[in-house]
Amino acid sequence: MAAPLRIALLTYRGNPHSGGQGVYVRYLSRALTELGHHVEVFSGPPYPDLDEGVAFTPVESLDLYRSSDPFRRPRRDEFGDWIDVLEYAAMCTAAFPEPLTFSLRLARLMRARSREFDIVHDNQCFGYGLLDVARRIPCVATIHHPITIDRRLELANSRGLRRISLRRWYAFTKMQARVARRMPKLLAASESAKRDAIDAMQLIPGRIDVVQNGVDTELFRALDDSRRAPGRLITTTSADVPIKGLVYLIEALAKLRTERDAELVVIGKPRPGGAVQRAIDRFGLGPHVKFETGIESLRLVELYSQAEVAVIPSLYEGFSLPAAEAMSCEVPLVATTGGALPEVVGTDGTAGLLVPPKDAGELAAAIGRLLDAPELRRRMGAAGRQRVMERFTWTRTAAATADLYENVVGRC
Repeated sequence: MAAPLRIALLTYRGNPHSGGQGVYVRYLSRALTELGHHVEVFSGPPYPDLDEGVAFTPVESLDLYRSSDPFRRPRRDEFGDWIDVLEYAAMCTAAFPEPLTFSLRLARLMRARSREFDIVHDNQCFGYGLLDVARRIPCVATIHHPITIDRRLELANSRGLRRISLRRWYAFTKMQARVARRMPKLLAASESAKRDAIDAMQLIPGRIDVVQNGVDTELFRALDDSRRAPGRLITTTSADVPIKGLVYLIEALAKLRTERDAELVVIGKPRPGGAVQRAIDRFGLGPHVKFETGIESLRLVELYSQAEVAVIPSLYEGFSLPAAEAMSCEVPLVATTGGALPEVVGTDGTAGLLVPPKDAGELAAAIGRLLDAPELRRRMGAAGRQRVMERFTWTRTAAATADLYENVVGRC
């Protein structure tokens, strides 16, 4: 290995229990440190869980979207500078300011610390402040998937004033595209995400490489002391949004229950009065759908090990950590062909079954096929674990990422 690198790893929010940003930062920083590099994470709230040996600098904000008090009104004495005023003003006009304001605060920090790092790695913030950082320190950035896809799907499922507010909320995607086009090197989590990012953000293909995510295979494994509950399904949806396709899984569960006992555990939280909750009420599935939120990793492994089938009903995924985690726990999958899911799951029928997005009937049929075939579930579970061990470890991810860092630093 070349000389150790001094790496600043950025994430504008590092929630360890919701979304993949906190997971990505924690495990990538750990694996890079194990390879001998020096990593310091810069994060806005909520802050990530990090391992010993990884330095951390909080990038404080007004934290306007904290789970205990979303869209809160800060006290007057909380405003310290013009960035705070900008952040609050943008929220009050229905915009989402965090990528921009995080990047502006980060740029201010880096002006005094630019000599301390060999490279800065941005985790899909793409705020304008990153351009100031890039003038001082070589930069790379990860695109998990273009957020314009979320925007399109949410708009397609909204009407009236909701559509107007969504357009305002997603206005930051224009900034992200402009900043991404000026980055010397980008990382995509899959070939699908790469193609879509090139198209959506008008990127130069030669500037974006694929580095797939990993799984903590020591943590995510089948537990010997857990008995899989008959008919138990599990899915992970970090946010109650159309892109996750949970409504179609709820409908599929209703179809399954016309001929068998089946239940669903959802790792996530439903939006009160939202489409998912309405679907549960419409089909009378309240007693058969359980939500778990804010859980620790060990509890998640326990839940995977109690399920007979894991389901990823997403309309689109840039990679899908939940799919890889389920495979690592030897849970057979039913997943859609949305986005990168076929890249993660592999050939249909090996580690899982693949169905078209937005098709509750196909979801129900594939789930039913697995519930009826214990030996097929066992074989697919073992194949999934093997695929993860061969392709999706954080050591592989970190090594490929470090090689990319070396190339960028060497050119500067």
